[in-house]
Amino acid sequence: MVEFVQARKEMVSRQVAGRGITEPALLEAMRTVPREAFVPPDMREFAYQDSPLPIESEQTISQPYIVAQMIDAAGIRAGDRVLEVGAGSGYAAAVMGQIADEVFAIERHGELAGLAASRMERLGYDNVHIRHGDGTRGWADAAPFDAILVAARGAEIPQALKDQLAVGGRLIIPVGGEDVQSLQQLVKKPDGGFEEKDLGAVRFVPLIAGTPVSKPDRSLSELIAECAEPLPPIDDPAFGAAFDRFGDRRVVLIGEASHGTSEFYRARAAITKRLIEEHGFTIVAAEADWPDAATVNRHVRHLPPREASRHAFRRFPTWMWRNREVAEFVHWLRERNAGRDHGEQAGFYGLDLYNMNASIRAVIDYLDRVDPEAAAVARERYGCLMPWVSDPATYGRMALSKGYAPCEHSVLAMLSDLLKRELDYTEKDGEAFLDAAQNARLVRNAEAYYRAMCYGAAESWNQRDTHMFETLRNLLNAEGPDAKAVVWAHNSHIGDARATEMGSVRGELNIGQLARQHFGDEAALIGLGTHEGRVAAASNWDGPIEIKDVLPSRDDSFERLMHDSGKDRFLLEFGDRCDDELREALNEPLLERFIGVIYRPETERWSHYSAASLSAQFDAYIWFDRTDAVTPVPTEIEAGPDDTFPFGL
Repeated sequence: MVEFVQARKEMVSRQVAGRGITEPALLEAMRTVPREAFVPPDMREFAYQDSPLPIESEQTISQPYIVAQMIDAAGIRAGDRVLEVGAGSGYAAAVMGQIADEVFAIERHGELAGLAASRMERLGYDNVHIRHGDGTRGWADAAPFDAILVAARGAEIPQALKDQLAVGGRLIIPVGGEDVQSLQQLVKKPDGGFEEKDLGAVRFVPLIAGTPVSKPDRSLSELIAECAEPLPPIDDPAFGAAFDRFGDRRVVLIGEASHGTSEFYRARAAITKRLIEEHGFTIVAAEADWPDAATVNRHVRHLPPREASRHAFRRFPTWMWRNREVAEFVHWLRERNAGRDHGEQAGFYGLDLYNMNASIRAVIDYLDRVDPEAAAVARERYGCLMPWVSDPATYGRMALSKGYAPCEHSVLAMLSDLLKRELDYTEKDGEAFLDAAQNARLVRNAEAYYRAMCYGAAESWNQRDTHMFETLRNLLNAEGPDAKAVVWAHNSHIGDARATEMGSVRGELNIGQLARQHFGDEAALIGLGTHEGRVAAASNWDGPIEIKDVLPSRDDSFERLMHDSGKDRFLLEFGDRCDDELREALNEPLLERFIGVIYRPETERWSHYSAASLSAQFDAYIWFDRTDAVTPVPTEIEAGPDDTFPFGL
């Protein structure tokens, strides 16, 4: 299809050549082989994303760049005989087949081997041979090989593979333990020895001899049942009190497995109320747009609303924050703040970098009040962005095509000038200056974010989460060294990215990782999960809200382990209170479910599950076996495209 051909070209340009791969034959091979033919039908729309994808037999097809990196490191050229251990879907073998004379690929999963072989036949790749077998033994009757690539990690390199390498041949294999490995290149010398080179850190699945990996030991559920701390109903004051153990932390980050689940919002609210009332927390920072949250913040602090920002959270997905559960918390926070001095009040803030147009308006409105001459300068500088505010992604594509960012200097200069006048402006109204400065930062970072979108998901994701973390730090710094904050965001943002495919495979970071790196033990990361129930979500971007049934969790997931414990509602803490055996078991990668504002049950395995290490990802985990959907607050959705496309988390 035409769209796949174009997507393939863009993948090679941005994800492969853009990261330094220059070998012409390899780049042409990746432009030729249809990656969409090597993934399940339901995943073809994602075939050219900068990430691994789930395939049959509960395995994955590697990120395009990783495939290119390994082939490039092997120095594959015309005339070579190549062995691949871990054929998977057959994609890498097909790419190598476009360059080498013959490719022999071994796959230990019978289903995958059969599918890969049929793909080669259907696509006419008759120089690629697939065998179902134990890759650690190699393919002796086809040896010697000019290159051997191993797509799985090992503590050591199988001797059979060394023996089957030709003199001058290159062996590429990830070597190391389960957390991280080094990609090793071995070149065979005439005397039978090897020249070795470390090509950098990677993370791969284990290289296993014999039969496929069995499903997880169900006794884990018994360990979970023993270690789980039962929780009372959310409305019981004892629910929030169970989290007093985190009251001495500087930052407590509380997640959610979906954006549309009532129990997740209510649990966060109950914990947050307790942290505010009993432990002096004064900042509630949400995965929400700063200008919209600023409207809520003025409301809970009993400040008059800004005329230009009376209505908050009216862009898709409105139900994410405009729901009854959030409204009840906001009402509680306003009542709690009544009659208190500003320093004793708790505020509600947005961490996200969208709604750039509203932030531009907020900066200009502020300067109109405190410095009209500076406001005139702001109008001129921000005028550069005005043609794109209704569709900022277009700005990113334009900047990419021109080779420079026409508005980068203007937005940076605007922020710089504003910060230089901080002392003068804060004397007039410190709270208003904080809001204006953050809006200026948002515009600067949003400009960079929309440019990064054109280079792939990792760059733009990292730009966004770095902005959210910097916003959190700015809020804490503004309130002083004793300030403490609660963060509300999706599990994918608050769980340590290094313990998920996000960080280990795609090179993405998140708020949770940055918080651990910056605050250390002063940060607590709490995840939430569920087995089944109902959720508020859309089927497509900008689509209407639907109340959907959440499918029961998969047998090979962390969620199913929790469900099989037989406990309906509990807390697991992965510190000293957790059994060492359980903590180590939950550190082993397993599937974890992530539902954003879009939920597609029909493709759930591919679109909503990803491998992670639960006890390394979080400090604690809250479980609700069955959950219900949030109750939206009716509102009119503002027209126009949404800044968050295509990200639903």
